[in-house]
Amino acid sequence: MKIKTLSRSVDEYTRERSQDLQRVFHNFDPSLRPMEKAVEYQRALTAAKLEKIFARPFVGAMDGHRDGISCMAKNPNYLKGIFSASMDGDIRLWDISSRRTVCQFPGHQGAVRGLTASTDGNVLVSCGTDCTVRLWNVPRPTLEDSNISSENSIEPSATYVWKNAFWAVDHQFEGELFATAGAQLDIWNHNRSQPVQSFQWGTDSVISVRFNPGEPDILATSASDRSITIYDLRMSSAARKIIMMTKTNSIAWNPMEPMNLTAANEDGSCYSFDGRKLDEAKCVHKDHVSAVMDIDFSPTGREFVTGSYDRSVRIFPYNGGHSREIYHTKRMQRVFCVKYSCDATYVISGSDDTNLRLWKAKASEQLGVILPREQKKHEYNEAVKNRYKHLPEVKRIVRHRHLPKPIYKAMAIIRTVNDSKRRKEARRKAHSAPGTVVTKPLRKRKIIKEVE
Repeated sequence: MKIKTLSRSVDEYTRERSQDLQRVFHNFDPSLRPMEKAVEYQRALTAAKLEKIFARPFVGAMDGHRDGISCMAKNPNYLKGIFSASMDGDIRLWDISSRRTVCQFPGHQGAVRGLTASTDGNVLVSCGTDCTVRLWNVPRPTLEDSNISSENSIEPSATYVWKNAFWAVDHQFEGELFATAGAQLDIWNHNRSQPVQSFQWGTDSVISVRFNPGEPDILATSASDRSITIYDLRMSSAARKIIMMTKTNSIAWNPMEPMNLTAANEDGSCYSFDGRKLDEAKCVHKDHVSAVMDIDFSPTGREFVTGSYDRSVRIFPYNGGHSREIYHTKRMQRVFCVKYSCDATYVISGSDDTNLRLWKAKASEQLGVILPREQKKHEYNEAVKNRYKHLPEVKRIVRHRHLPKPIYKAMAIIRTVNDSKRRKEARRKAHSAPGTVVTKPLRKRKIIKEVE
């Protein structure tokens, strides 16, 4: 006669210490757990509510400038450092961890409009309305940060005077070239006092410029004639150019998908394009109620942050039409520049009230050292919340955001105007001959034409 026995090793269920957790063995047969989905739904609801309770995105403000912040730049070689420049010509290097000034770069006589750092982090390039480009040697961070005083000031290593004001600057990801935007697009070398190359298409000013992170010789610009242009340094002219209905204030390339770029537009929306096919936007990101002034991609390429004239900062998924987060304070004024930190954990915004503000990229993220059990609990809450995010109650809690009254009212007005336009379009189509009224999709509606 055969006898079947259940056996298991003593080591599998015996605790080594009294503080250890008791091992529990689960039988995952669904027939034994008929209430599993109800329990998980309740946990998803609780996780969504806890996320709202612990949402404290504002970390702190960095005060020191005497005028509105006009531009910022990251140091690719130093995780804790951020450069900022103001409208009175003051440039500062900040230590994000202590939120204080490390050193200053005096010299500009007018507003600093462009700021960028080289890939190795050793050279800072600034330009402004005083028609000068200045190169600075960035001090190397040391372990003895306590002996660094905010009174330290650094002299420029080189100053180039030109015949027109500058509006933006960007450095090549690999190489010694940097580009300035002004009356035309100029390409400079660190060791030359004159531009090594110049591009001009039309008579309007170029207001922003960005090098491609994957292809060092390709860069994109936006101009005051509402155009977005892609240039190739290996050619003597521009490669592609489109004209939009409203002006583009800033451009950012996706670092993980370097063929894609996103444009921050004056109409309050952002438009994502494939650089190889500019006649149609891949995605339209709507939520701001005023002009979007600046944009910056996360190092992961999955999100980007925008700063707007409506005094708010929003975080968008790279392929989503609406923002997942909005940050605002009562004292924050028009936001002119935003940056992601190099580790994608924080967002830095610079506004017209002379302050830089530090925000968490994930509002409810727990800072500091997290134990393995805590980390597993956070991951489980996130997973179960994503699993039930389509259900009405969970969706309502996750999507809810407190908005300032001016933004809330402006959104209601915009919604009314859009509904009116939609009704008018539907009536025109209904009372016209079939095929005479063609409704253009939103991704093509704002693009007037592509110039060859």
